[in-house]
Formats: sequence, structure tokens, C-alpha cells
Amino acid sequence: MTSVLTFTTPHLTVSPRIQERLQRGELTRSQVDDFQTFLNQVNHALLQHPIITQNAYTRWFQQGDATDDELRHFIQQFSVFSNQFLVAALLKVINSPTLQQSRASREILLNELGVIYRRMEGAIAAQTSKTDEEKDQQGDPEVVSTEGTVDGGICRFRAAHFEWLIAVAEGLALHYEDLGQRKHGSLTTLHFCDELQRLYGSDEPNIAEGASFAVENWAAAGFWQELEDGLNRIKHTRHPQLRLAFFTWHNRVEAQHAGHTLEELEAVYFKPAFDRIQFIQGGQAILEAIAVFWEGLERDRINHVCV
Repeated sequence: MTSVLTFTTPHLTVSPRIQERLQRGELTRSQVDDFQTFLNQVNHALLQHPIITQNAYTRWFQQGDATDDELRHFIQQFSVFSNQFLVAALLKVINSPTLQQSRASREILLNELGVIYRRMEGAIAAQTSKTDEEKDQQGDPEVVSTEGTVDGGICRFRAAHFEWLIAVAEGLALHYEDLGQRKHGSLTTLHFCDELQRLYGSDEPNIAEGASFAVENWAAAGFWQELEDGLNRIKHTRHPQLRLAFFTWHNRVEAQHAGHTLEELEAVYFKPAFDRIQFIQGGQAILEAIAVFWEGLERDRINHVCV
């Protein structure tokens, strides 16, 4: 049985970290109050965006009613976004304004490419043997970890996220040559990919920060759970051979990433170069591009556009 979860959009508020800085005299009451005012603006301008609060396509997909043709089309378009995201992630590394931010961006890119997160203490946790079904739902411990750092981690080809997605696709008679390249993308999918490069990978730090913040909060808002629910229903009713580790892993890890986005915003907000307007602009623009992607899939579904 799959569980259908109800997600509520988080309301951003000043964290204990900021309160501690206030108590230590590092920040003034006026600065903290201004920060809360800005968080209220972010809540309204970004976290209440319709693509976060009401994604029609993923709500439909969650029911598990997608036909095989609809499912193949979804996997192909998602593979283009997933593979082309590597270009945006590399640009984010190249354009990072500080070494610390560069390292944080490399954590994401290198894990995407197959470097497994290593536990910070360096110890390898004991692993009990898992069945193939458990590996598919929880992750194969040889290639999957949801916490730690890529620094000192092991690279495995089959730990690359795109290879996990290929494993999903092969259960639907799609193969490597059918996936991930620009030639496979619809116009709406390619628009999203291009905007990721322009905004998420921007050389304007405030635009990039806003886009990154919006992307992480979109990813944590529940759409991965909706996709996993729908795919599990399809797996249990029609396609027991489907391998879903790509979706189950992302569903687990993105919820953890969301907890870091406010901390990252706190790290840049109080710096002199921070620009509120550009941050909001970057976030809103990438959310509009995300909406174009999902609305394109919804139109394709309604108009019976398939692979």
C-alpha cells in the first residue's frame, strides 16, 4: 500500500540561529525585524506560487491512472530535465561567489554524477542485507546515501542519478538512446532547462540565490511524493518490474534539503551585497519556468501527446 500524504507549505519565520545572533549582539533588533518582514515577502511571493501549492499534473499522476504511453512520455521529458540540470548545476559551481558556496554547489553536482555521500564521521554504518524490493524503495546501500558529504566519497557509475532513471525507463521499453538529450525534449521542457541555466546558474549571485531557494522549496513541497505514490500504484497493479529508486531516493532526500534553504538564506541576507528585489525576481522567474514544464506535461496529457 502507498500512503497519500497531505503537504502544507511551510511558513518561514526567524530561526533560533538568528535569535542567538541577536542575543550575542551580532544583529540588532531592527535587523531581525527587517529579516522577518522579508521572510513574509518570500512566503507570499515564492512559497504560495501555484506550482508549489496546486500542481494539476502531479495531482493527477498520484492516482496511478497514467497509461503506458503517458508514462513513457512523462519519463522521457523528466529525463531531459534531469540530465540537462547537470549543465545548470555546473554553471552554479562556476559562478559561485565564494569558495564555501562553490563547495556546496559541487556537493549537488558530484552526487548527481555518481559520488556517494560519505558520513561525516567517516565511519561506514553496518548494513543489513536487503531484498531487491527493499533496495528499490529504500536505496541500495552500495550506491545510495541521503546524508554526509561527497568529500572523500566513492564514485560509482551506477550511482549517477541519470542511471537510476534509465533503470525506471527500461521497465517501460525505453532505453539510454531515448532519454535525456535536448532532441528528446518538448518546447516546454527545453524552456525549463534553458531557464535553469540562465537563473539557477546565473553569474548574478542574488538571482542565483533566489532561483536556488525556489527550486529547493519546490522540490520539497510534495511533488516527489505524488510521483512516488502514482508509480507505486502502477508498479503494484500493472508493472511489477518497475524500478523506482530514482523517485524514492529523491523523495527522501529533498525533504531534508528543504531544511537547509533557510540557513543558506540567513548566510547571505545580512551581507551588504544582498539584494532583496533580485532574490525575489530570481525565485519568481524560475517558478514560472517550472510551471511551464508541468503545464506542458498537463497539456500533452489532455491532447494525447506521447512518445
